[in-house]
Amino acid sequence: MTHFNIMHVIGQRPEMTGSGIYLEAMIRESQRYGLSTYRVAGVPAGTIPSLKDRPPTEGAFVFFESPSLNFPVTGMSDVMPYKSSLFRDLKGKRLTAYKSAFTQVLEHAANQFKPDIIHTNHLFLLSALVKKRFPTIPVVATCHGTELRQYTNCPHLRRYVKRHCRRLDKIIALTTDQKREIHHLFGIPLNQIVVVGGGYDHRMFTRAPKSPAGTVHILYAGKYNRSKGVPWLLKSLMKIEDQDWHLHLAGSGKGREYDHCIDLAEKLGQKVTDHGFVTHRRLSELMKKAHVQVLPSFFEGLPLVLFEGLASGCRIITTELSGFKEIFGKADKETIDLIQLPPLETIDRPYRKDESMLEDALRQRILDMMAAVRKAPDIVDPHAEEIASRYTWPRIFERTLSVYKDAVKK
Repeated sequence: MTHFNIMHVIGQRPEMTGSGIYLEAMIRESQRYGLSTYRVAGVPAGTIPSLKDRPPTEGAFVFFESPSLNFPVTGMSDVMPYKSSLFRDLKGKRLTAYKSAFTQVLEHAANQFKPDIIHTNHLFLLSALVKKRFPTIPVVATCHGTELRQYTNCPHLRRYVKRHCRRLDKIIALTTDQKREIHHLFGIPLNQIVVVGGGYDHRMFTRAPKSPAGTVHILYAGKYNRSKGVPWLLKSLMKIEDQDWHLHLAGSGKGREYDHCIDLAEKLGQKVTDHGFVTHRRLSELMKKAHVQVLPSFFEGLPLVLFEGLASGCRIITTELSGFKEIFGKADKETIDLIQLPPLETIDRPYRKDESMLEDALRQRILDMMAAVRKAPDIVDPHAEEIASRYTWPRIFERTLSVYKDAVKK
């Protein structure tokens, strides 16, 4: 097989986000094929992430909260699991400093590593910058979904992003719906966009026999905020306090929305355990124990946590967001239950008049799933097993490697 030098680029902390997990998985799987890799990432000053399998010398970092970038790491979501700044505030001198800092580090990395291909994460500002700076090197960008929201919310960056992202050699999309959205927003030809999906660590996220219910263990894993539907989940559970269930919260957040989620959780008393931010190893342990995983989000790309939960034998309740029916729709409703959302007021917020209806709908889905758990704690669903097997990291990388080969041949 042809040998590639692959430089991976991400604008945020690689050790604390879903897109960072994706990047590290791509590096790990590349190693299995004997490919050489190098990473460039944005991190707070004074930190060099401890990244699995790779010494920090095999990467370069752009340091935020430093003399040249005197603001926190820019987050692709408005709420990140660490201190961050907003892309909508990235203007004027800040924007100039951002481009300059990344350009310097990228140029130095490219001169040292001599990449045959560059794989960037997020179809946004940094991918545009990379393609502008390295027009002769094939550049592949993975769209994780969150950046499409930023593209909508940051009109001051849109022209630059669109102009240079349209020149990318290949774009990796998570779903067919997302492929169509990228085509619509950027005017990128459909044959330039390849649906690959996201994956999970099949060695870590595995099944264990579920305890007979008894107490039905429910898990939410993600950020504690409104766009993820956490207040909606907690208010729904308040309406079934008389049932025997226990909610496990695993994640983090900040600000007023986080505080609101914690206040609601505290009202449920001992029926809720807040585990806070957890390692992937600890998350896998929680998933092995959980009967039901709930992700009532109003906006997602393709959350890897759903594949992790499914592989761990969790029954899933989630919203029917873009691409979800395409992937999860064949599973039994007692395994994966998709809740159809009403029209939203914004990209990630329902109308106030619909909130009570949504709480009642989620309450009923939880009751139905609890009844299924009591009937049979362990799921037996060939479609669910097929879904889980298609989205392991080795399977995702096989499809990604084909994209690399096509990009290099162009």
